[in-house]
Amino acid sequence: MFELALGRSEKALEPFLKGLKGRERVKVVCIDLSGSYRAIVRKYFPNARIVADRFHVVRTVLRHFLATWKQLDPDGRANRGLLSLMRRHASKLRPDQKLRLDRYLDAHPAVRILYEAKESLCALLNIKHRTKKQCQPLIQRLMDWIWKLRYSGLPAMETLAETLDNWSSEIACMWRFTKNNGITEGFHTKMEVIQRRAYGFKNFTNYRLRVIVMCG
Repeated sequence: MFELALGRSEKALEPFLKGLKGRERVKVVCIDLSGSYRAIVRKYFPNARIVADRFHVVRTVLRHFLATWKQLDPDGRANRGLLSLMRRHASKLRPDQKLRLDRYLDAHPAVRILYEAKESLCALLNIKHRTKKQCQPLIQRLMDWIWKLRYSGLPAMETLAETLDNWSSEIACMWRFTKNNGITEGFHTKMEVIQRRAYGFKNFTNYRLRVIVMCG
């Protein structure tokens, strides 16, 4: 952690960002799928390549697939045991868990198609360490998925298609760059602990110094 600023909006952060030394030398910025933060990065870090955070992209895909599952089979979606199995990657299921899931999917062919689509799309998004040339066919596969989702006739899938299309450039960068904001999420957790230990006292100057000491 190098610095801490008060505020979330561009208006609140503008004085800090304008005075930030070396921002023109920033090469890579990794963010979640926030349009507001992307606009800020483009404006104040003009030479930085924006990379979508893989965890947030996959989580977005999963959330929309689960919403579609609820539309197809509300009772199955409400089953917490099945929910746990549907969320996991097939490779992480134990044999008994895979058997249980297969029995459910055999009884619900439409949900099986949905599950297999989720697994295929997540596998594509989890590809790492690719060169610029190797990314070309992956980009085409992503665009094919966007087309399929957009014309699926399912509201959640159509919304997912728009999100993936809007962030396609940043998602494509995930295959080349291994950057992620996991360390930022860890700092955020530690900062929340510091806030809880403050027992209601609010002094941003003291808080900023403590965060830099604890996370610097």
